[in-house]
Amino acid sequence: MRLYQSVLIGITIIIIGVVTAYVLYGQNGKGVTAIGGQFQLTDHTGQERTSESFKGQYTLVYFGYTFCPDVCPTGLQVMTQAIDQLNDKIQNKITPLFITIDPERDTVEQLNAYVSNFHPRLIGLTGTDDQIARAARAFRVYYSQSTEDEGASNDYLLDHSSIIYLMDSAGTYITHFTHTTTVSKIVATLKDKLGP
Repeated sequence: MRLYQSVLIGITIIIIGVVTAYVLYGQNGKGVTAIGGQFQLTDHTGQERTSESFKGQYTLVYFGYTFCPDVCPTGLQVMTQAIDQLNDKIQNKITPLFITIDPERDTVEQLNAYVSNFHPRLIGLTGTDDQIARAARAFRVYYSQSTEDEGASNDYLLDHSSIIYLMDSAGTYITHFTHTTTVSKIVATLKDKLGP
């Protein structure tokens, strides 16, 4: 196992622990989970999107990058397979979002080509470094350039948490999955939360 994979697994475990703590205790002990929030980004067609653009829709939100060799494609494929197993009524309630953590390389054009490999409802989102950082902070997402690749020009990997967040139609956190969660578990959860 490569060093960056070991670090990624460790970080994912920590993030899951933090998310679980929020679920159990919430803010001020009132059970309100502080995950999610406002963002302003550009989608894979060049259209400006904000968190308000998705109000009224449940969202599956995943942060990653198109040059990710394994974890991101796995997470997005699991998400795609789960959505494909839902009936049309539930599918129409869900908008899957892929928010890049690598805006330098993940341009609108790059995202447009990448998201076409997954579910047709998947929306890719990019923005400035600052816009991405604000969105990542809102979702408690960790990311940084791998220390193995420091000094590399345009060929680098990013360490990042690998969480799929399920948010309700008001943008409030419901639950989360990882790229290792089984498709059947995601399907069962979505049916339970969104209807038969």
